[in-house]
Order: sequence, then C-alpha cells, then structure tokens
Amino acid sequence: MSQKRIGVIGGDGIGPEVVAQAIKVLSAATGGDAFVFTQLPWGAEHYLQTGVTVPEGEFERWRREFDAIFLGALGDPRIPDMRHGRDILLGARMRLDLFINMRPIKLLDTSLTPLRDRAPEDIDYVIFRENTEGLYVGMGGQLRPGTRHEVATSAMIATYRGTERIVRAAFDHAVEHDLGRVCLAIKHNAIPHAHGLWNRVFQEVRTEYPTIDSSQLYADVAAMELVRDPTRFDVLVTSNLLGDILSDLAAQTVGGLGVAPSGNIHPGQVSLFEPVHGSAPDIAGQGKANPLAAILTAAMMARHLGYGEDAGRIERAVQMLIREGVTTPDLGGSETTVSAGDAVCRRL
Repeated sequence: MSQKRIGVIGGDGIGPEVVAQAIKVLSAATGGDAFVFTQLPWGAEHYLQTGVTVPEGEFERWRREFDAIFLGALGDPRIPDMRHGRDILLGARMRLDLFINMRPIKLLDTSLTPLRDRAPEDIDYVIFRENTEGLYVGMGGQLRPGTRHEVATSAMIATYRGTERIVRAAFDHAVEHDLGRVCLAIKHNAIPHAHGLWNRVFQEVRTEYPTIDSSQLYADVAAMELVRDPTRFDVLVTSNLLGDILSDLAAQTVGGLGVAPSGNIHPGQVSLFEPVHGSAPDIAGQGKANPLAAILTAAMMARHLGYGEDAGRIERAVQMLIREGVTTPDLGGSETTVSAGDAVCRRL
C-alpha cells in the first residue's frame, strides 16, 4: 500500500498537544512509514499574526496533495467570534463537500458510562449526521439589529441530493459492516417542509435495502432512547443540527468528549478527522489534556484509509488502558498527556 499523505492542523489550545500523541501512536501502530505528515499552520496564532484564516486556494491544495486532514481543536479567547474556526472547519466541510459527519459511539469500559447497568456490548453504534446543509449553511439575516425591534432569521436548507446521499451512506455502512438496523431521527411533525423531504427520501431509499431493519423516530424520542435503551441502535442517521445535538448526548453516555472521535467524510476524496472536544485553553501547556479522543480519531482515520487492522490494535490498546485506569485525571487517572500517549504505544 502506498504511503498516505496527511495534512496536520494542530490548531489552538490543547490541540497541538493531543495531535502530537495521536501521530506518535499512529506511527507506532503502522511501523512509522505508512503515513507522511505535513504540518499546516492554520489556527489562531497564524490568524492573529497575519490576518489570514485560510489562504486562497488552500482547500483545492488539500484535494491535490493529501489523502486526509487531521485537525486538533480550534478556539481561542482572543478571537471571540471564532472567525478562524468557521473558515477552517466549516470552510473545509463546505468547500470539500464533506457531507458525512460520522460519530462512532462505543462504550470502552463500564466505568465510563453514567447509565445504570450498561456494559460495553450495550452501547455500540454510529451516527451519520448530514454535514453540509440544514441550519448551518449560514442563510438568513437581521432587520434592525441592536434594537428592541430586531428580527433575525435563519433558513434551514434540505435538498433531495443532500438528503438522499447521507441516507444512502448510512444504509451502505450498515450493509458493509453487517449491521442490521438503520434509524432516522427527524422532526417532520414540526418542520413539515425540510424534514418532510427527509421523511420521503428515507421511505424511498429504504426499499432498496430489504435486509436492513429500517425505522424512524422523532428526534426528541430518539434522544430519550439513546439514554433509555441504546441497544436498539446500530446506525442512526439525521440532519445537521439534530446530529450535532444527538451525537454529543450520545458521546456523554460512553465517557464524554474526551473519548469521542469523528470524521468529516466524502468517500473517495480527501476527508477531515478531528476529536470533537474543545481547545480547552485554560489547561493548554499543563500536560493535563486527555489525548485519547485524538488517538481514537487517528485510528478512525487509519481505518478509513485502509489500515483497519492497525486501527483495531490502537482501539484495543486504548480500551486496555481505560480498564487499567491508566488515564489522565479527567477519567480518574494520574497520567499526563505525554505519558498517556506513551502508555498506548507500550500496549501496542
């Protein structure tokens, strides 16, 4: 297999710290020569120094030169409007058409879940969130801003093409990974136009997958079921806003964002992988940051790029450390960011 080219954006706060550990673990798992890493400077410091968030043509360069992008975290209190974060992350999602936001939800150890009497085999599913439409496209405006008569609007966008391809991706994933169920979470009772389209598309696509048990839930019911009975889910597919909310709720049932990987994916094209925790500037540089989400994200990226066996080894090593309590303080251990990464390498 040819070397895979990875563009690396350490980002802000703890981002560079956890990314360094993820790269170290990925290199250890794959023998050190499977991936070529190129550091990219985009982030708060670069923006504050140059006034540039992402240079013109950068996303097209990503298409040409990289197999994937690995991102740490974005967010800096010196940039309160998060302009650089929007331009980098949302820009990549839109400009590279990364229409799948994939969030694996897997309980690695019983000690991590706040749910009563749940074991690892009870919580193991994936959320497919539509990533380029919905309320996050930025369509809308304000009338009389800053006054008591201000009016603000945001438009929810749903297209047949965008809806059909994310629904189909969820069913294809279920078939490929021998998963028996796909569930759609929507609110077509309250949002009849945009989510009515989602409902119609789902009903259409499901007929092409007769071996998959397909169902749908109102999103508020789905939220309750993620807590009450997570065993009922294999693949959950939903819209952009609802997926943002449901995936973070789901992550909390398996230990929180400190163990939550994600991918922004367009099959067959350059995709972007990121742990979904924040940049935590209050603990940056103190060695307290938990690198496990970044390490699990690196494993997810490796699997996406064809290194499934190595990805599995990384995931099992992380699971072993959690069960042994060899973790950073947020998970009850006493390791530093670096020593936690070293511990994963030793288990490999």
